[in-house]
Amino acid sequence: MSLPPAQSTKIAHGSERWFATSRSVAALMLREMATTYGRSPGGYIWAILEPLGAIFILALAMSVIVRIPPLGNSFILFFATAFLPLIMYQNISNNVMRCINFSRALLFYPAVTWVDAALARFVLTSLTAVSVMIILFTGLLVGTDARGSLDIATIVEAVALASFLGLGIGVVNCFLFGTFTVWEQLWSILNRPMFLVSGTFFLYEDMPTAAQNFLWYNPVLHITGLMRRGFYSNYDASYVSISYVLTVSTVALFIGVVLLGRYHRDILNN
Repeated sequence: MSLPPAQSTKIAHGSERWFATSRSVAALMLREMATTYGRSPGGYIWAILEPLGAIFILALAMSVIVRIPPLGNSFILFFATAFLPLIMYQNISNNVMRCINFSRALLFYPAVTWVDAALARFVLTSLTAVSVMIILFTGLLVGTDARGSLDIATIVEAVALASFLGLGIGVVNCFLFGTFTVWEQLWSILNRPMFLVSGTFFLYEDMPTAAQNFLWYNPVLHITGLMRRGFYSNYDASYVSISYVLTVSTVALFIGVVLLGRYHRDILNN
């Protein structure tokens, strides 16, 4: 049974648009790889060495102060389970929110849209972060005395939430950065305590009730708690609310898409 001509034309146009978007995203990803990693000695090696060095330094410093980690037998693994998803969220958010400035010259061409630029940075940063996680966690579990009982489904869920939250915050900040120049400085100030309030050094359950009531509204804390649940079978992390993280991410993404769809040309011309 053949489709009506109008419907066939619509499907053909949709396929062409999807192919054009895929081609643009792939080209922008290759450009991003060459620009970000291709010009530095070692290239992608630094994407692994930087978080690895930070984890080892933090673990060494805390092991001097506290003899036993809050979970498990390894300070390095304890820090990594919070530090890596936090860095993944921050890297995705930071890269997506600068997608228009990074690809400004290309966005004046009709074939390339701000959506292509955002997707390219999101996909490349996500794949890089996942690769770094796999390498580092495998190295820690195989090459050290760190012990963990892995729940792969929970770990994948935490990684997916970190990437989705980074995308949502990145898109809405892309609009805010392009519209209000002072927002970049304000956002930088607001994010400075993120490293301390996202469970990198502590467990949510060990904090006073007043602190818990405040920290619960940090969506990244839910992600780090979920990640630790995936590595430690005896850690329940009952405070974690996946629906809360999804709500924050979806609302931020929706607002960002609507505002950028309306004002991205104004941002380009500024």
